[in-house]
Amino acid sequence: MNDSVPFHKACLGEDELSEVSAAIKSGWITMGPKTVEFEERFKAYLCARSGRAPSELYALCVSSATAALHLALKAVGLDRGDEVILPTNTFIATAEVVTYFGAVPVLSDIEEDTHNMSVSSLESLITPRTKAIIPVHFGGQPCDMDEIMALAKRRGLVVIEDAAHALPSEYKGKVVGVIGDLTCFSFYATKTLAMGEGGMVVTADQKYAERVRINRLHGISRDAWDRYSLTGDWYYEVVDNGFKYNATDINAALGLAQLRKLDAMNEARAKIASSYDGAFAGSRVTPATVRSDRASSRHLYVIKVSNRDELYRKLKEDGIGTSVHFIPVHKHPHYRSAYGYQDAAYPVANRVFERALSLPIYPDMTREQVERVCEGVLRHAR
Repeated sequence: MNDSVPFHKACLGEDELSEVSAAIKSGWITMGPKTVEFEERFKAYLCARSGRAPSELYALCVSSATAALHLALKAVGLDRGDEVILPTNTFIATAEVVTYFGAVPVLSDIEEDTHNMSVSSLESLITPRTKAIIPVHFGGQPCDMDEIMALAKRRGLVVIEDAAHALPSEYKGKVVGVIGDLTCFSFYATKTLAMGEGGMVVTADQKYAERVRINRLHGISRDAWDRYSLTGDWYYEVVDNGFKYNATDINAALGLAQLRKLDAMNEARAKIASSYDGAFAGSRVTPATVRSDRASSRHLYVIKVSNRDELYRKLKEDGIGTSVHFIPVHKHPHYRSAYGYQDAAYPVANRVFERALSLPIYPDMTREQVERVCEGVLRHAR
């Protein structure tokens, strides 16, 4: 129907068209100057919000957040038989990249109010084989990073933040991107900064940054992307067993335009979330909690109801798109079979999954669309 409300719509306009056109007209459409510029501007954005000098941070653009996580795990030396702790409430890519190494994803249960990793369960999941913890900032709300970082330091573990939802998010005044040992962002089509496809690895550790840089393009010893330019050189050496994970200038051009309006898009989502909060206060609808000491990017707005599947169908009939985030990792047949996950080990994630529904929240939503969603949810929710 013409007045339908899609679950998501990317905020794209003339600025994106102009940037992409410029990239195409330049003749350089794979990784090149636009990608480098985007990396620098992205790093500058995080540094401006964190009080860090640009020389203290590295930002490396890659083809996806999955690639970013894979490269981050390779950078820290993940090996066969190692274990990585991550929440069961995440997109499968977070667990999948661990298996690329022959390592084992160890799943934590989650908090009922925030849907984030349950920090209280982490200590009991650590074994002599544990190498890293991957906190996933669900919906854009940062996990309990003070406790996670303290535990990791005490036990000699690496923290790789899955910040696919968390641009721009803050934890106790710190922007996500400068807290963990490495942070991985997503620029997929539905994310808060949309490049179609893309991701970023951010770290303050020069050694990790260099490993990511080398391995994102076949393990070549230097930035081989410019070997066809007049300032480059044809000679290169392969120094590691790398991957084809480089970004492209067309995607980076989209990223540059999106970065310029990132804060404005964030404010628009915050206003929509505030409208939802007001509409659902005192009702049978329970929104996921955002704690007062952190700021969410509001990538997702998730509610819990007793009739999730019915509500999904009713809203769809009304022309309102919704989704579910996420089917827990332990429920997927392959992972259950391969790693022996038991449903009973994740009671909170199970309860949340059965009741959770994600509502539309994107910058171009009109006031009328927001009101339609609110009215539909309140009419059908039980």
